[in-house]
Amino acid sequence: MQEGAILNALNPEFPLHKVILYGDKLSTAKFSKRLSCSIKHLPLRLLFRYEHNTLKAIEAGVMKEPTLVMDGLIFIEGLVQAEEITEKFEIFLHEES
Repeated sequence: MQEGAILNALNPEFPLHKVILYGDKLSTAKFSKRLSCSIKHLPLRLLFRYEHNTLKAIEAGVMKEPTLVMDGLIFIEGLVQAEEITEKFEIFLHEES
């Protein structure tokens, strides 16, 4: 997934959330692949950014690589399985409704 890409971009009726994926290039690439597979069926869009700068990660409160920050809050830490990513977003959507 490229910097600035929007996951589920073809569904403008879905709410748009800004996400930043912190970590090294390899772990963020793995995470982004799992993320794109995990949420493609969910009613949300994600505007995607990468941050590979360790100092900026520390300033954001990131303790593990990779870490997904959504709308300014730490959302998922570590290279978790796709099923866990899906579950976290499903819980988030349920809480939002």
